[in-house]
Amino acid sequence: MMNLPDALAKRVAEMGLTQPTPIQAQAIPHALNGRDVMGLAQTGTGKTAAFGIPLIARLMEEGGKAAPKTARCLILAPTRELAGQIAQVLRALTQMKVQIVVGGVSINPQIQRLSKGADILVATPGRLLDLVERKAVKLDQTDFLVLDEADQMLDLGFVHALRKIAALMGDDRQTMLFSATMPKQMNEIAQSYLQNPIRIEVNPPGKAADKITQGVHFIAKAEKSALLIELLDKHRENRALVFTRTKHGADRLARAIERKGFAVAAIHGDKRQGQRERALAAFKAREVRVLVATDVAARGLDIPDVKFVYNYELPNVPEAYVHRIGRTARAGKDGSAVAFCAPDEMDYLKDIQKVMKLTIPVTSGRPWEPMPDPDAKPAGGGRGRGRGRPGGKPGGGRPGAPGTSKPSNRRRRKPKSKGPST
Repeated sequence: MMNLPDALAKRVAEMGLTQPTPIQAQAIPHALNGRDVMGLAQTGTGKTAAFGIPLIARLMEEGGKAAPKTARCLILAPTRELAGQIAQVLRALTQMKVQIVVGGVSINPQIQRLSKGADILVATPGRLLDLVERKAVKLDQTDFLVLDEADQMLDLGFVHALRKIAALMGDDRQTMLFSATMPKQMNEIAQSYLQNPIRIEVNPPGKAADKITQGVHFIAKAEKSALLIELLDKHRENRALVFTRTKHGADRLARAIERKGFAVAAIHGDKRQGQRERALAAFKAREVRVLVATDVAARGLDIPDVKFVYNYELPNVPEAYVHRIGRTARAGKDGSAVAFCAPDEMDYLKDIQKVMKLTIPVTSGRPWEPMPDPDAKPAGGGRGRGRGRPGGKPGGGRPGAPGTSKPSNRRRRKPKSKGPST
């Protein structure tokens, strides 16, 4: 494959990577020639191998080994889970020393491992800076830098950490940046970190995989859990990933699903690293069929055969929707992405559809009317339209459910007269 060193070519073949994906076919030759690369491709398209294969090839050609407390190559990832997955893929490709440093676990073993140096260091930005401050690692001898899922690192506020890390490295380095979306700030990042990069755009930013069937239910917030459990019950044999916006919401929803007899787990930022790893392992092994997660699980995780992704709560960052639904329909398979939209989420839905340049088909209910100004005087009428028959009457949900209007029996009080102003 692409004139790789024999040992690497053998490993690539053993992993079944005989036919490169579009991002791999376009990025690898340029990276092998030492060019800086800016790769834009949706999740699930093989970006890890797109930068991992040429990095390993170049390290093999250079020869030598890392000095104590140094790293020959640095790969930055936004989350612990993604960092772990990258390290797993690279260890399958090479016998070189691949080390991983992430937050949420003890720093002392990481300091000890780095004392011997690393050929490839996979890190989250925050933990890497902690190690730099403790003088456990130096980056002045690092010749290769990869920013994976760079847009999420911007979302998570890592831009200042990235600037600090880049300043610790020499200018004479090869840099690769990979992302699924292209926010405005990405151009600034590209200009700051890359020199004369080749831009590779496999799919337009914000475009989901072609084999994902999308749909949206317009439903009141109070009715969401009942609808979710009803839908999950129709495919208990399939794996489903359910996204919430908050950590507490993920735990609360997981308990509600568990009470209905489902094998379920939850992962979010407050979970210890060991808990998150066990939950993901159980989900991959089908011991758990429903995984409830915040956006920590949306990026880069390769979980085979996730048939359904539920956006129980729509994300307030539209690009996050693309990454969430990218957990299904991977490796050419098909999948379903189901969104729930409450009245206060209409703006989120509009932003998502704007980024994706499409209108998500309506599965049930009717689009909610604009939310009224709470300070404005009511003009009468219902509160919007909720779950009901497509094309039915506004507010066609269950009797008394949110989204239906009900006349009030209370009499209006006569306003008290105000005294003279002082």
